[in-house]
Amino acid sequence: MPTRPAVLIAPRWEPQRRSLEVPEQLAPEETMACVFADALVDAGATPLMMALTDDEAVLDAYLALADGVAIPGGQDVDPALWGVDDPHAGPLCPERDAFELRLVRRVLDARLPLLTTCRGTQLLNVALGGTLCMDVPGLEPREGTALWRHQMILNDPAHPVEVEEGSLLARALGATLVQANSSHHCCVERLGEGVRLVARATDGVPEAIEVEGQPFCVGVQWHPEYTWRSVASDRALWHAFVDACR
Repeated sequence: MPTRPAVLIAPRWEPQRRSLEVPEQLAPEETMACVFADALVDAGATPLMMALTDDEAVLDAYLALADGVAIPGGQDVDPALWGVDDPHAGPLCPERDAFELRLVRRVLDARLPLLTTCRGTQLLNVALGGTLCMDVPGLEPREGTALWRHQMILNDPAHPVEVEEGSLLARALGATLVQANSSHHCCVERLGEGVRLVARATDGVPEAIEVEGQPFCVGVQWHPEYTWRSVASDRALWHAFVDACR
């Protein structure tokens, strides 16, 4: 049987609120969506959720175990990281920002395969000195088109995405025109060092990036963890990532 590579998954960080049922203040929870783990298992990996930590020794131990790393979606990346105060920013998570910035840089230094989705892709660009547009609904669409609906269509395709021919992403997806779901109001803007834009929605909104010089470093703006069972190109992306980890 092929080896099942170990893929580390950066955790979500969710504050807990008091309620009538639970009047005590509960600790925040570190979580992972089951569909994210399921996609990796289907592709042949062993998913391992990380603890959100600032302990470098723990991070060293994690990376020593890792054949690859995946970073999922979640809260907005703080615009203060590139020096602006943007009123369109939604809920922020400084704990995730600090952890994932350190993690991404360590993963790139180690040249481990990396796959990011939604917030993870935005964080990847920021980690390399890029910036984000925090208001996708306010963007001007490509000439002759209207903006697609980019917020909260997770379980079905939301719009087409054009992928650059010859890119790593095109090879992973097995196509240069695919259907993708969508759930975001932010996207990459100025690209970070070594970052290349390799896909756009047909309305012009950026949808995927790669980092040059890495064996496998792909970030998609959509959520292939929700549609890998029904969209062949999304399942192919998970399998290509795990093959790179293997």
